[in-house]
Amino acid sequence: MGVNEHKKNAPGRIRIGVISVSTTRSEENDESGGWIKKTAINEGHDVVFYQVVPDAVYRITETIRKAIHDLNPQALLLTGGTGISSRDVTIEAVRPLFEKELTAFGPLFCQLSFEEIDSAALLSRATAGVIGKTIVFCMPGSLKACKLACKALIFPELGHLVKHAFEE
Repeated sequence: MGVNEHKKNAPGRIRIGVISVSTTRSEENDESGGWIKKTAINEGHDVVFYQVVPDAVYRITETIRKAIHDLNPQALLLTGGTGISSRDVTIEAVRPLFEKELTAFGPLFCQLSFEEIDSAALLSRATAGVIGKTIVFCMPGSLKACKLACKALIFPELGHLVKHAFEE
């Protein structure tokens, strides 16, 4: 079965959770998480969860585990904490939870980012993977980066990815 056939049979409405990782933002001033939530709804998806959590490995890990256990989202979109400063710990929190890693997401995002911001794209550690039957994306915290990742990569393939995650 080809890609077009797979996409045709993929679900169009996905249960999504949004997590913003930041010690300085709240739901009221979280541009990136708010944009992801609004855009997901506009794309026809159900946002079942949205929370801002501090840059702490245990808080990120516990939030993900609780969201997956309690709300069973088909996708979790995390923004923030993917850089290289000492407080950027999203990747360290999430990667050990992955059962499978979507190794193409980071390089594809970096390539697209390079086209927009040149060599500064090196600072991103964007990644994605699967935890149980939930597709998880970790992207930078900037609004521009979230828009790029979501519009160019995540939303166009989300149903297709979810379809594969639920195959037995």
